[in-house]
Amino acid sequence: MGWTIGVDVGGTFTDFFASCDETGAFHVGKTPSTPANPAQAILTGLVALCEQFEIPLDKIGRLSHGTTVGTNALIQRTGSPVALITTKGFRDLLEIGRQTRPHMYDLQKDHPAPLVEREHRIELAERIGAAGEIVNTPGEDDIVSAVEAVVASGAEACAVGFLFAFRNPVHEQRVADVLRERAPDLAISISSEVQPEFREYERLSTTVLNAYLQPVLGEYLQTLEKGVADSAPMATLGINQSSGGLMSPRRAREFPVRTALSGPAAGAVGAAHAARQTGRRNVITLDMGGTSADVALIRDYKVDLSFDRDVAGFPIRMPCVDVETVGAGGGSIAWFDRDGLLKAGPISAGADPGPACYGRGGNRPTVTDANLLLGRLSSRGLLDGDMGLDRSLSSAAYQPLADKLGFTVEKTAHGVLGIVVANMVRTIRTISVERGHDPRDFVLMPFGGAGPLHARDVAVSLGIGELLVPAAPGIVCAQGLLVSDLKEDFVVSKRFRLDDAGLGQLREALDGLQKSAVEWFDAEKAPEDGRRLDLVVDARYVGQNFELAVPVAGARTLSAQALPDLEQMTARFSAAHETAYGYASADDPIEIVNVRLSASARLHNQEDRPNPTETPSAPQVRDRREVYFDADSPIEANVYSRADLVPGQSLTGPAIIEQLDTTTPLYTGDRAVVTADGHLIIAINADAGDGS
Repeated sequence: MGWTIGVDVGGTFTDFFASCDETGAFHVGKTPSTPANPAQAILTGLVALCEQFEIPLDKIGRLSHGTTVGTNALIQRTGSPVALITTKGFRDLLEIGRQTRPHMYDLQKDHPAPLVEREHRIELAERIGAAGEIVNTPGEDDIVSAVEAVVASGAEACAVGFLFAFRNPVHEQRVADVLRERAPDLAISISSEVQPEFREYERLSTTVLNAYLQPVLGEYLQTLEKGVADSAPMATLGINQSSGGLMSPRRAREFPVRTALSGPAAGAVGAAHAARQTGRRNVITLDMGGTSADVALIRDYKVDLSFDRDVAGFPIRMPCVDVETVGAGGGSIAWFDRDGLLKAGPISAGADPGPACYGRGGNRPTVTDANLLLGRLSSRGLLDGDMGLDRSLSSAAYQPLADKLGFTVEKTAHGVLGIVVANMVRTIRTISVERGHDPRDFVLMPFGGAGPLHARDVAVSLGIGELLVPAAPGIVCAQGLLVSDLKEDFVVSKRFRLDDAGLGQLREALDGLQKSAVEWFDAEKAPEDGRRLDLVVDARYVGQNFELAVPVAGARTLSAQALPDLEQMTARFSAAHETAYGYASADDPIEIVNVRLSASARLHNQEDRPNPTETPSAPQVRDRREVYFDADSPIEANVYSRADLVPGQSLTGPAIIEQLDTTTPLYTGDRAVVTADGHLIIAINADAGDGS
């Protein structure tokens, strides 16, 4: 029997999700991360997982990996020295950027310093016109001089970004050829390959970030590939990218910037898979870990994508899962601001020393300490009792706050959780209400180690009546890697009106993109069964400065005859504009600025498990304990082990459901049902209130 394994590297733990390809049986595992060398935790954890569950290493067919190496390198600025060759007159574009400020009302805070020192930004007298015509060809001597300046700078990577290279890459390709001849060990990124789109600032920034990460990711992936080959010789390694699909290690070494949001993307894909298994088409995800919470919108089982993101303050222009992040996690610290108001986060206790209850020297009150004080977490500890928690340390950490407020430590802890919930609710509103979506039309899906602990209060605040708690909430990112498709995105920037003549240009662009997609399918040896192409256009009204992504068609192959007609295309754009901005015009002309084609190949089976035909017995109560569901007094709640629950069982609150990777409180009157795939569907009892 073959096995597929997903591994997600987080700041505290490295998570594993192993699934048998034939039976559908799965196992989960966690091991402490090794930030100095993330590959070490992956390789040692893989061997330990296989030994624990008797999985033959030579039966692993695929290992899918979500990496934070690139993200951490950007945040900590530990990438490689970079040089830049750009069009004459655009040397300072990285610093000029756009006329926006990172914080509108903070005149002192500026954008992060460029990753390329000014003396290492080299200008070249070249020019391609807006239509792709050659205006000025750089001389060979000038190219050689620029290349020598790059070598003399001591850079380990070089970015090449010319003004209209997305229309005609000939000059970038020539410079890259000379660079490879002169410095074969130099990592090279050219903008026409990294992201061939208009908007020169974002394209140049993305190309520089890619070059900055190439040596770091290259070394890491080389180490990981060798280790996987030694441990699991039959396994194919796939690297998750920010758009929610897998790519080969070779592709990841070429375009490491695509891994910048690898982890959150895997979580969103895993959530979409759970939504499909339970028939919940529209879902809001809440991925709450130790430091932050990520929220995303899933509509009709599909994760929304964004094409303009900031990572560590640097703009990135490429398809990314549309995730918003807030500094609210289990390690978020409660503190008094200068205005005398109690705050929670974004400062975090992290993994070391961690919350006070860990007993590792931390003495500041955190969200985890609050949950322990309220009885929502057991003093048995985390990881099914392997990681003990000390309630007395939590009480000591909260006592100063309680004294200042004149409350008990339990009421203070409940108030801190209310602040954290309010922060997450505000973030969810930005991806739902502010974009024309009513959260009451969605199901809330909490995951991550801390998500289920707070999801009920978040749902009530938003008017959501149902929760979907995945079978393994703390391992959803790793599970998402198992169900991710092999994926590649292609784009061409073409500006044309949406009219009969424009539809001809759209068909022409589709032909070129589809040819590139077929070549990629063949190069990656993508399975014939499950191949799919999705065509999207970036459209706007003439005169607008920002565009909307409008789906056009999706199928195994796309023909010009299968494309919508002019009336249908106009209607689709109008609907998207109505949702985003609250209005649409029937008279204003529409133009298309980008044509995108997403190519994917399914690597996993999508068989649904049958619902149980017999009514199972009532779930067994493992324990009872006092739990504060509100701020005033505790009530006795039944404690269940999630591992003991079987499909078809139901239970009613007050209750606490514990498992290896999280804890789920069930408020009074709330009813939970176990699905065929082991997920929990929780119907909220609206009459019970929000616990405050």
